[in-house]
Amino acid sequence: MIPVPSGVRVWLAVGATDMRRGMNGLALQVQEALRRDPNGGDLYVFRGRRGDLIKVLWTDAHGVSLYAKRLERGRFIWPSPADGVVVITPAQLAYLLEGIDWRHPRHTWRPTTVG
Repeated sequence: MIPVPSGVRVWLAVGATDMRRGMNGLALQVQEALRRDPNGGDLYVFRGRRGDLIKVLWTDAHGVSLYAKRLERGRFIWPSPADGVVVITPAQLAYLLEGIDWRHPRHTWRPTTVG
């Protein structure tokens, strides 16, 4: 899990991203497409065309980090390009990284009461 500090905003780059891009290419996409500063300390999340791979770009005081995660089954839930720029919470990012629908998380199991 990515140790996300409190107060950090998580931005989703809606639409599909070329997953061959590295740190510099994704930082350029943040500047051009999202009109944001990639060195501001926020997290930027990108998804590939097939939907099973995401990359997270994060810049902190020590440098730039690039995290990648691929699902073995299923796809990451992603907003459509018509949604524009999407900001999610760090908790929603945790759902997203687990392959859970971050828009409508639900409890799937509840313990029964004893007695």
